[in-house]
Amino acid sequence: MGMMIDGTWHPGEVTEKNRNGSFERQDSGFRDWITLDGEPGPDGRRAVRAEAGRFHLYISYACPWAHRALIVRALKGLDDMIGVSVVDPLMREHGWTFETGRGGTGDALHGADYLWQVYARSRRASEDGGYTGKVTVPVLWDRKDERIVNNESSEIIRIFNHAFDDLGARPGDFYPDGLTDAIDAVNARVYETVNNGVYRCGFATTQQAYDAAIGPLFDTLDWLETRLGAADWLVGDRLTEADIRLFTSLIRFDPVYHGHFKCNIRRIADYPALVRFLHRMMDDKRIADTVHFDHIKTHYYASHRDLNPSGIVPAGPIPLVPPLPTDPQ
Repeated sequence: MGMMIDGTWHPGEVTEKNRNGSFERQDSGFRDWITLDGEPGPDGRRAVRAEAGRFHLYISYACPWAHRALIVRALKGLDDMIGVSVVDPLMREHGWTFETGRGGTGDALHGADYLWQVYARSRRASEDGGYTGKVTVPVLWDRKDERIVNNESSEIIRIFNHAFDDLGARPGDFYPDGLTDAIDAVNARVYETVNNGVYRCGFATTQQAYDAAIGPLFDTLDWLETRLGAADWLVGDRLTEADIRLFTSLIRFDPVYHGHFKCNIRRIADYPALVRFLHRMMDDKRIADTVHFDHIKTHYYASHRDLNPSGIVPAGPIPLVPPLPTDPQ
C-alpha cells in the first residue's frame, strides 16, 4: 500500500505493516472541520468557513470509505458546490494514481500524477516538515488555503450533512438530533466488525488473526439481518448515516470480500433482509449512480498482489447485486 515518510513516498504492500499478523488501520492525519460561519467544529476543532466552489473532493470509486462521502455529496445536492476528482482503480507502487484509461478523471486542480503529490502539496503538511502517514481517500481539499482540510470519511460525511445547508444544499439530515446516540452505537459495532472487519480478515497474515476477525464479522451480519428484518432502516424510520456506512461494505461483499478477503462463511445473497436493504438503497438513483463495480473489482483483485499474485479479476458473481428473495407463500 505504501506511505509517506517526511514528505517522501515509500512503496509497499498492503500486509507488510501488520503487527502479529493482524491488520491495524492507521488514524487519519487531517481532521479540521468546515462550518457555515467558520466557527470551531466539534470539540473546538479548527474550522474554515463553508463556501460554494472552495472545496474539492478526491475519491476512489473502489474505496468504501470514499464511497460514503460521494453518496452524501449526491444526496445533499452538493455536486455544483464541491468538485470531484476520481483516482484510477489500480493501486500499485505509486499508490493511488491519476491515470485516466480505466475511468479516472485525472487531477484537474494540480495536474498531479499521484495522490501522494497532493498530500505533499498541502500547506499544513509542508509547514510540519513533510507529511508522514498513509495516503488515503477521501481527501477534502481547500482550494483557497491550498491544503487538505480533512481525510477522515466519517467526519467528511458529517461536514457535508450540515455545513452547506444555508448555501443551497438539498434538505436532509442523516445524523438527526434524537437519534445520534443510537446511530453512534450502530456505527461503532458495524465499523469494528464489518467496515474494518472485512479488512481484518482479508489482510490477516496468521490464522489466529483471521480467526479473531471472521467470527465477529458474521455475528454482526446475523444481528443486522435480524434488525433489518424488522425495520427498513437501521435507526428510526428514515435513512441515516448508519445505513450509508453499512451499504458501502455490503455492496462490495459478494463481489470482493467473500472471495478475495476469505469472508466466505455466507454471502450477502444468503441474507434476505440484507438483500432487501441493498435494493432499497439502490432504488435511489442518486445512490445507484455512485456504485462502480468495474472499479471495485479491478482495484481489489488487481492491486493486492500479495493476496492475489496473478492480478486476475474474476468474472462473477452474476448478478453483482443479489436478486430480491422470493417470499414463501
